[in-house]
Amino acid sequence: MMAQKDKAVTGLTKGIEGLFKKNKVTYVKGSGKILSPGQVSVDLLEGGTKTLKAKNIIIATGSEVKSLPGITIDEKKIVSSTGALCLPEVPKKLVVIGAGYIGLEMGSVWGRLGSEVTVVEFADTIVPSLDAEIRNSFQRTLEKQKMKFKLKTKVVSVDASGPSVKLTLEPSTGGEQTVLEADVVLVSAGRIPYTKGLGLEEVGVKMDKFGRVEVDNHFQTNVPGIYAIGDVIPGPMLAHKAEEDGIACVELLAGKAGHVNYDTVPGVVYTHPEVASVGKTEEQVKAMGIAYNVGKFPFMANSRARTIDDADGLVKIIAEKETDKVLGVHIMGPNAGELIHEAVLALEYGASSEDIARTCHGHPTLSEAVKEAALATHSKAIHF
Repeated sequence: MMAQKDKAVTGLTKGIEGLFKKNKVTYVKGSGKILSPGQVSVDLLEGGTKTLKAKNIIIATGSEVKSLPGITIDEKKIVSSTGALCLPEVPKKLVVIGAGYIGLEMGSVWGRLGSEVTVVEFADTIVPSLDAEIRNSFQRTLEKQKMKFKLKTKVVSVDASGPSVKLTLEPSTGGEQTVLEADVVLVSAGRIPYTKGLGLEEVGVKMDKFGRVEVDNHFQTNVPGIYAIGDVIPGPMLAHKAEEDGIACVELLAGKAGHVNYDTVPGVVYTHPEVASVGKTEEQVKAMGIAYNVGKFPFMANSRARTIDDADGLVKIIAEKETDKVLGVHIMGPNAGELIHEAVLALEYGASSEDIARTCHGHPTLSEAVKEAALATHSKAIHF
């Protein structure tokens, strides 16, 4: 399994280098630092330094794992998400600190491979950005898979000096301490922009209190000729969002009308089952004071999900009551990450739930659950 993973990663990485060559993009391998607008110094991997000059500089350095006080990641017994993908054997007991996207994804993988997984989360919910109904159903499904959750719990200290790792825990509001042991601990308490050592402070690039680079609606920083995209600027830390940023930024530099609609950026949790969403949650729509309809359809009533014996979950569509415009779509179930893109397109073009409901969907396919959920916004689902 690890050999296949390494083969895939190597192939994809070499593929990017091949695209550089195909499109005549010159690239340099090393660590860069901005000396001044238009100048970047690079410490080359092969040794030595090189100064690059350009009219424009785009900061696209991504993000890194957020560390926790008193916890040292050694990528052996205490690992980041990178280390969690390279464990030489399945740990008997795995503790995940943080119940966000990445923590649950890694916990889901190792749990299905045989680990006893416990997730420790300071907040009172998992993945707080999800629609509450979907989130609660998701947690119940993971618990059926024997994943354990310790919510509203703080990690006070971690001791990795012995054969196992000992975590001292206490309620997030304070109280009696307990000890939890694990073979491996995954630190997954979020990510922070990777901006250290880039020379941003020296050239005067402004950053906000979260360490993100401040940009205008053309991705330009306060320093002329220096731009930023992706995880180093505000917005969801997602590769596909960063890709859209990059395209729009370059289009604007070329004098074209680059634009990113951040309201239609999908989010996917790559667990089993997958969870995917786009647009507003029901809680957000309520807070906005918008009258709305909700349509839901369970995968248990979908023929394809039943035949592949993978029928946990549902599709949920939220539509404005007056106009029927789709406001949000949330899916938990098989291939949710693929199914969500019909909803992304619907939101991008301002479609109504009726537009989805009256679109012919192939049978038998998982996509029929999306059609049925759209029908259900007006209580017209056919198969449930």
